Amino acid sequence: MKIALRSSPYPFVTEDSKECDHQTAFVVTGLNERYVQDALQRGTVAVIKPTEVASYFGLDRIRAIGITGTNGKTTTASAVYSILLDLGYKAALQGTRGFFMNDERIEEKSLTTPTLLSTYRHIYQAVVAGCDFFVMEVSSHAIVQNRIEAIPFALKVLTNITQDHLDFHKTLEDYIAAKNSFFADESTKLINRDESRAQVNPKNAFTYGIENNATYKIAAYTLKEGLGGVINRMGEMSTFDSPLHGFFNLYNLLAAIASVHLLTKRDMQEIADTAENFAGVSGRMECVSTEPLVIVDFAHTPDGMMQVLDALKEHELRVVFGAGGDRDRSKRPLMGRVAERFAKKIYLTSDNPRSEDPQVIANEILAGIENRVKVHVELNRKKAIEDALREQEVGEAVVILGKGDEQYQIICDHHLPFDDRAVVRALLQSSLKV
Repeated sequence: MKIALRSSPYPFVTEDSKECDHQTAFVVTGLNERYVQDALQRGTVAVIKPTEVASYFGLDRIRAIGITGTNGKTTTASAVYSILLDLGYKAALQGTRGFFMNDERIEEKSLTTPTLLSTYRHIYQAVVAGCDFFVMEVSSHAIVQNRIEAIPFALKVLTNITQDHLDFHKTLEDYIAAKNSFFADESTKLINRDESRAQVNPKNAFTYGIENNATYKIAAYTLKEGLGGVINRMGEMSTFDSPLHGFFNLYNLLAAIASVHLLTKRDMQEIADTAENFAGVSGRMECVSTEPLVIVDFAHTPDGMMQVLDALKEHELRVVFGAGGDRDRSKRPLMGRVAERFAKKIYLTSDNPRSEDPQVIANEILAGIENRVKVHVELNRKKAIEDALREQEVGEAVVILGKGDEQYQIICDHHLPFDDRAVVRALLQSSLKV
């Protein structure tokens, strides 16, 4: 993507070496540094660092909030965005769900954290639109590849650190180090106090938690008919209610409320009161049907699965899931182990296999399951969902994990239309459900 810059030494900037010419500067990040020579051969006017162009995008004219963690980024970021809007601020949101400004979707879904210049462009759009805040999800890939360089974050938030993306980071230690490196500076930060793997610069660090003492601590809570809780902030009590479900969403809501308080200094109770207006994120603990009960969730890591299934443990569960191809293989047997712990029956199927053989992926998940009697392997995802719905009994819940609100399935290099929620609705409306 080539971007025109006003009042700049460079008429255009790009991260794509193929777009370089005598009017276009090549902005180097960890993602594209191996293409510097190609940019030079194409006659780029200059090879520059992000810091050399950041000022032209108005990065210092808006308050950016960066949220990272293995799970909870999307829900927490969306909740922060929702609360800010409810309080009367103008805000933008960038993340897995796309790019939004002032409650309007501007762009469809993309990477959790887009390329550096894409983020710069979004920030500039937000500045022009008069936004006070820019809320963004920050992936571990983006941290390592410097896709957030030169963004002056007003607040950095850590949700948690569990296993994911070892196809990229190679070891869990490298992954943990990548997440923690985001919090090594002296900027204002909000850290999950219950996350034992967090190692951050203590300067300007605030905490939130449920189990351990924290700046913002859940003093009491209920999980019946949604969520409710009491927040203790250094002796000051405030209460909140939410239509969301699941113990893990207590953390997400607490992080969002605490973030907005740190950023705005508004009355805690005023902020907490807005939590009830946030209905959650599509594809995250989404109830597709109540009778029978069918839940769709994006959970695709062992910890993510455990959080969702544990939140539904009052039901007998029929769990449909697989694992993404060309991704961290070591988590597959762990996912199988989690499913075995909570599920009455497991419907092992295909997720986004990409270039891998779905049967090989299924076999690696099966390696973590001791009781194979409760496993039904059906690699056709639609058929697996159909089987689960047909066998569902009164009082049981069918939980479909891994893809959330994705509207496609990636097989080889093809994106084929597929939406778990649409499939469920079609099957329930047809004569297939008996």
